Amino acid sequence: MGEFVIKMPDVGEGVAEAELVEWHVKTGDPVREDMVIAAVMTDKATVEIPSPVDGTVIWLAGDIGDRIAVKAPLVRIETAEGAGEAQPMPISQAPSAEVVKAEIARPAPAMPVTAAPAAAAAPAEKPLAAPSVRLFARESGVDLRQVQGTGPAGRILREDVEQFLVQGAAPALLRGGSAKKTATEEIKLTGLRRRIAEKMVLSTSRIPHITYVEEVDMTALEELRATMNGDRREGHPKLTVLPFLMRALVKAIAGQPEVNATFDDDAGIITRHSAVHIGIATQTPAGLTVPVVRHAEARGIWDCAAEMVRLADAARSGTATRDELSGSTITISSLGALGGIVSTPVINHPEVAIIGVNKIATRPVWDGTQFVPRKMMNLSSSFDHRIIDGWDAATFVQRIRTLLETPALIFIEG
Repeated sequence: MGEFVIKMPDVGEGVAEAELVEWHVKTGDPVREDMVIAAVMTDKATVEIPSPVDGTVIWLAGDIGDRIAVKAPLVRIETAEGAGEAQPMPISQAPSAEVVKAEIARPAPAMPVTAAPAAAAAPAEKPLAAPSVRLFARESGVDLRQVQGTGPAGRILREDVEQFLVQGAAPALLRGGSAKKTATEEIKLTGLRRRIAEKMVLSTSRIPHITYVEEVDMTALEELRATMNGDRREGHPKLTVLPFLMRALVKAIAGQPEVNATFDDDAGIITRHSAVHIGIATQTPAGLTVPVVRHAEARGIWDCAAEMVRLADAARSGTATRDELSGSTITISSLGALGGIVSTPVINHPEVAIIGVNKIATRPVWDGTQFVPRKMMNLSSSFDHRIIDGWDAATFVQRIRTLLETPALIFIEG
């Protein structure tokens, strides 16, 4: 008999530790080679850690939410062979199980192929599910041990939880009333939710925000958008307002480069960027992420739209890489149809500006002689008041307004 030690791998350049967001095993559990045993997170990317050997788990490094240093022991496994350890090797930016397996020791399939034999027949003590699915289940009040998984090796998918909710709701509707609820639940802030909380505290505690709201007449742009969507080529995505706003940002930044900047407040250094890397705040099942459309200054409307769709899909499926979730120089925040009238977006530190998009609504507007129906939208934008004065913030948003209200200007070079 021997002992095999799996150490915390290097999950990204400059990262000293990673957070435990999921254990797939407990002490005493048998494991097989390539079976996923844990999931860790850093910089909003989740990485699954597989076992390189067969054996029995005899020790785990910590609890969910704990942070484990790179190169520190993560799992100890008793094996039939001699002692050994999996050295922590650098992992590719892509947060995929395949990469982790290759770096730890040997090749492996994309999904774990083994599970406890009783997983499909009876509720397991530790159901197999992704962190985002576990979060969705907790928020929905669902015990995953009662859910039958239909994924590989009995893995529980989001669709399984949704189906369970549908089936479980019917009996309650027939009772004609509800029982009193007195239970409470304490949920430890872990994973992406904790990353978001830390980011918001950093931004609001260190950045004095100034928020400026401007009304924009979107009637002409909406007519143009409808025409372009009707004539779009095969393979082109359907245009939303955001690609037009991205191109308007690029043109407005050309006149006010100080807005496309990051601020290192510890060093007191402002870095102005010639490249326009636009972060698009995107809601996912696990929480808010900000995938980045790089070099928007070099992209046309259709290219911006296609890249935005690709990144949003990657973020929602949990396959976005570290590079795709970092490096933005300015951010757009949009709640789409839920955008309300006004919002106060929080700046994505260390950037100095964020543009918030509210919903488009048809409202009566006085044209000098009568009220006419126009499609109106508010832009709610926040700026770092240490770097951007109120006058400059208003000038920047007014330039965006002019471009959106006269969309032909967006397509004029120079």
